[in-house]
Amino acid sequence: MRKADLVAAIADKTGVQKVDVLVALESFFKEVKGALADGENVYIRGFGSFVIKKRAQKVGRHIKENKAIVIPEHFIPAFKPAKIFVEQVKENVSELPSEEDED
Repeated sequence: MRKADLVAAIADKTGVQKVDVLVALESFFKEVKGALADGENVYIRGFGSFVIKKRAQKVGRHIKENKAIVIPEHFIPAFKPAKIFVEQVKENVSELPSEEDED
């Protein structure tokens, strides 16, 4: 499902115009990104949490030059689904659809 499909599905189920759903969805994304950029986690009960994870410093390799390089400590955004969400997926999905089924 793509963003356009999600917008269409929400618009169909709620009766709200697609453009209004798109604006609301984009606002949601913007707020989540802004909160994470400010170092704040976002918790949505029953759905999951958008959190910031710390990646420790490590040594990597520059393949072309065959040199070891230090990758500094950094933070990345991550999503952790709620327990109830994970259980619903486990119950409803018997196996993953193949790439051919999606098209």
